[in-house]
Amino acid sequence: MSTTTTVPAVAASARPLNPVALRIAYWGLVPFIVGTGLVWLIGDRDLEQHVFVTTALSSYAALVISFLGGIYWGLAARQPDGPSRPFVIGIVPSVVAWIGVLMPPYSGLVVHGVMLVAGYLVDRRFYPQLGVAAWLTPRFRLSAVAALCCFLAAAGS
Repeated sequence: MSTTTTVPAVAASARPLNPVALRIAYWGLVPFIVGTGLVWLIGDRDLEQHVFVTTALSSYAALVISFLGGIYWGLAARQPDGPSRPFVIGIVPSVVAWIGVLMPPYSGLVVHGVMLVAGYLVDRRFYPQLGVAAWLTPRFRLSAVAALCCFLAAAGS
């Protein structure tokens, strides 16, 4: 018999967001914004730098997408007797992000942008069930900016 106590989703989502975590999350947009700006500033003038910046941005996007998938593992691990679905949902972003990194940046960045949008749509369904619905508003804002940066950088590639 398990003695694990689970927090009801309603009570957990009513808790305020950690302000430090929220600030750090927004600071995480800096590489997206700076990287996209550099893609357009460098343009075709210096192919070597252009490739470096687009590859760096694609790699960063993949790391963020993998992190977002890892959140599901962390939430699911709190409930050892819980469903296995969050573990499956959590690994898909890493695999897709990895594929995006293997592609040329002009197409990989599109994959990353789509994955950020798709990930948010999945989160809208599952975050309330996992007790973190309060993160949906900042998650939308963060994902919208990051995805837009990926699409704009792809267009500039």
